[in-house]
Amino acid sequence: MTPAAYRTVFFDLDGTLVDTAPDLGYALNQLRQRQGLAPLADAVIRPQASHGARGLLQLGFNITPEDADFQALRQEFLAIYEANLVRLSRLFPGMADLLSHLEASNIRWGVVTNKPERFTVPLLRGLDLLERAVCVVSGDTCPQPKPHPAPMLHACRLAGAAPKECLYVGDAERDVEAARAAGMPTVIARYGYLGESDRPEEWGAAGYIDTPEDLFDWLMQPIREST
Repeated sequence: MTPAAYRTVFFDLDGTLVDTAPDLGYALNQLRQRQGLAPLADAVIRPQASHGARGLLQLGFNITPEDADFQALRQEFLAIYEANLVRLSRLFPGMADLLSHLEASNIRWGVVTNKPERFTVPLLRGLDLLERAVCVVSGDTCPQPKPHPAPMLHACRLAGAAPKECLYVGDAERDVEAARAAGMPTVIARYGYLGESDRPEEWGAAGYIDTPEDLFDWLMQPIREST
């Protein structure tokens, strides 16, 4: 068997490793219900699920951080979400097998996400993933989140691997930008939370996958220089 080209695989969390949209949507709709509004359909919420509280509140209430009510709604939304982190959130289909394959092949895996640590760590622990990851870099671990390269480089240091030996898997343009700046190739998970206006083929990723299983082939390809 050909040795794997990459020593370590880093995953984005929301929309790549774990399908968190159901619980984010639940929190948003609970907040809408408290405000006397009808629930939004899952199909409407999913494309915004990787854009954090800001994107979801803009979707649910047509509100931005500049609005007077934004911070109060944000805190209420986050409180609801924090109480329901693993109510419905699960690994994407095929991801459990992929992680087992990585571990069996002595390829370490970790998480680099913009999700704050107060949500990232309990979520991973609740899904029995925290102790399996070689590292977890949250959105507030470093002074700058993605698209700054600092989280990627910090993950490399924690994993003891050079950026060119690592592969990043994400579902947003900021993922490609951060990895490129760190000297790391990126594969885009098209099964994630891409919206109709997203054009992942224009982001400059090294490649694309439609299921977690598709990553198997990438692991055996020659290392490509990030451009």
